[in-house]
Amino acid sequence: MSQIELALWSFPVLLGLVFLRVPIALAMLGVGFGGAYMVYGTTLPIMNQLKSLTFGTFSNYSFSIIPLFLLMGQFATLSGMSAALFRAAESFLGHRRGGVAMSAVGACAGFGAICGSSLATAATMGQVALPELRRYGYPGSLSTGALAAGGTLGILIPPSVILVIYAILAEQNIEKLFVAALVPGIIAALGYILAISVWMRVSPNDAQVRPRVPWAERMKALALVWPVLTIFVVVVGGIYIGVFTPTEAAAVGAAGTFLASVASGQMNWSRLKQAILATAGASAMIYLIILGAGVYNSFLALTQLPQLGAEWVGASGFSPWVVLGVVLLMYLVFGCVMDSLSMVLLTVPIIYPIMLALDFGMSPQDFGLWFGILVLIVVEVGLITPPVGMNLFIINGIARDTPIRETYKGAVAALAAAASLSCNAARRVSGSSAAPLAESSSKAPSCA
Repeated sequence: MSQIELALWSFPVLLGLVFLRVPIALAMLGVGFGGAYMVYGTTLPIMNQLKSLTFGTFSNYSFSIIPLFLLMGQFATLSGMSAALFRAAESFLGHRRGGVAMSAVGACAGFGAICGSSLATAATMGQVALPELRRYGYPGSLSTGALAAGGTLGILIPPSVILVIYAILAEQNIEKLFVAALVPGIIAALGYILAISVWMRVSPNDAQVRPRVPWAERMKALALVWPVLTIFVVVVGGIYIGVFTPTEAAAVGAAGTFLASVASGQMNWSRLKQAILATAGASAMIYLIILGAGVYNSFLALTQLPQLGAEWVGASGFSPWVVLGVVLLMYLVFGCVMDSLSMVLLTVPIIYPIMLALDFGMSPQDFGLWFGILVLIVVEVGLITPPVGMNLFIINGIARDTPIRETYKGAVAALAAAASLSCNAARRVSGSSAAPLAESSSKAPSCA
């Protein structure tokens, strides 16, 4: 078996291990070690490389942003900011038809601005919003579908851990990626709200309408969410205008969220310990996945599959847009069986050089931004794509009385809205953060 054949066979083996419920980090480590052994005939070279790979990965200064953003999300979760966001959104939208579900989506968007994790956003807002949705008679399909979809805003609205990983792998500017992701994030949230509105027009008796809240109470509820807005402006604004590096901004955001939680009286020693332990556990999981992806991608680099793939695609004569369509479809398929972080770590080192070799009419810097937003959007869609969208299971685990098929049903409408609106936004959004891209992205065909 040639090295290229060996590399190609490694993909179905890896997916098979994932289907057998082997942790993705261990699956990538195992396939990477096994593949390298079949190439070298011994494990000594890969073991020697593992020493430098482990140190180089875990000591990477850029990766320190991950535990800091995770810690910021933990502080926000434990300090009651999620409940304040939901109450504020509900006071403005709750009296509309489907307004409580719309409020849940709006609160997810606000919480995503200080969390950076889709699963954490879905889990936190699910615990906050589900009781209120049940109180007003929302069916399980609509309530769980709306929350699963809203949870995806945790990675789409900056700061986003997935975008940080992509920026490091593709050597892109984190500041520009954060700014570029903001527009499709807002449009995706509006798309989810529109999907809820259409649902309620088709089935107007599916939920009760909440009484209108007086303006005085609305302002009072809005005043309670000022820490979220302040932290978001300081973190993202500080990165964009150059006051902070992304890592410094993450540290400032974590410190600001901690101080806000202390000021609100919600933080104590027990919750502080819980936040630190949860951050440590999540960070360890992410770093192990990064290491596993590094070993597996080292094996693929040894077989020269990425380089040969880029050369083959470039010489094939295929339209760049056809290749892009195949790649995005592949991400949707992977999204049904893998989590977002594993998808990005596994595919970007292989796919990005291939896509970069094609002529999309953009500079390499502009293409890196544009492709990163596309990857982020498709990863987001994968999180709510049946049968194994991760957010669907997170929400269904909270709403245990709702059959999973009902959650699937509720996710379909949001899935269509996110795919169409966010995709079209991604064609133009990078032009707002990189002027030359405004012209080149206009050459892209419509997502419709």
